[in-house]
Amino acid sequence: MKAIEVTGKIDSQGNLVLDEPIQGTNYPHKVRVIVLVPESTDTEEIDPDDTPIEEVKASLRRALQQAKTGQRLPLSEMWEGIDAE
Repeated sequence: MKAIEVTGKIDSQGNLVLDEPIQGTNYPHKVRVIVLVPESTDTEEIDPDDTPIEEVKASLRRALQQAKTGQRLPLSEMWEGIDAE
C-alpha cells in the first residue's frame, strides 16, 4: 500500500474535498482514508510548517526563473566562508 499525504476540507454534506487532485495514480480504485481533524474548534490550528500550495508554487517559479537567468549560486559555492564547526 502506498501513502499519499494531501490536504482538503469536509464540506457541509460530509464529503471530503481535496485541495489539489492526486497525480500519478491509476484511477478508479478504492482507497483507505485517515482524516486528522484539529481538536480545537474555536480557531483553526495552523501548522507553521504547512506553507500554502500557491506560495510554494510561486517560490518554485521564481527559483526556476533565477536558475534560467544565472542568478543562483552554484552548489559548489554555497558553503564558501561558512564555518561548519
